[in-house]
Amino acid sequence: METTLQNRPAETGTSGRPDLRGLSRNDAARDKSRTADVGREVLTFRLGAEEYGIDILRVQEIRSYEPPTRIANAPAYLKGVVDLRGVIVPIVDLRVKFNCLNAEGEAEINAFTVVIVLNVRGRVLGAVVDSVSDVMQLSSEAIKPAPDISTAVDMSYITGIAHMGERLLIVMDIESLMSSAEMGLIDQTIAH
Repeated sequence: METTLQNRPAETGTSGRPDLRGLSRNDAARDKSRTADVGREVLTFRLGAEEYGIDILRVQEIRSYEPPTRIANAPAYLKGVVDLRGVIVPIVDLRVKFNCLNAEGEAEINAFTVVIVLNVRGRVLGAVVDSVSDVMQLSSEAIKPAPDISTAVDMSYITGIAHMGERLLIVMDIESLMSSAEMGLIDQTIAH
């Protein structure tokens, strides 16, 4: 099963923002103010009992989970690689990476387990998650800064926390996480 995200407006420019060419100054100013109020669009997904959100512009597609080809001596969170239409794609299990495992200490594979195919700094990567929830708009005001926690906890990939009714959504900078030296997925000499 393959789902390609096609819900971006056709009138957006290369930056993902509305194309303002051809509008009068007043129309353009009104459109910019509406865009500023909207915030950003995120794809939400579950890792264990928690819900996370990532920038929709980093998502290339969502695929059902298929077992990857293992790589010898790879860290536990690097599940292996898959061939995605001729491109060899490394698959990272975010559940293992963030220790979001079940009571038996395993990352369970079921009918809801999916791979989010990401495009990070020109590199295609896959991220295994428990399930995909929704695509939603988050206003800037809805995202609160992540709390300062001891240096033993790496919070560098967390952009903030959004309050969504009765639940909290952890907003993640997936580009920062996947391109980090710790992950080792993107050559740091060309990452910037």
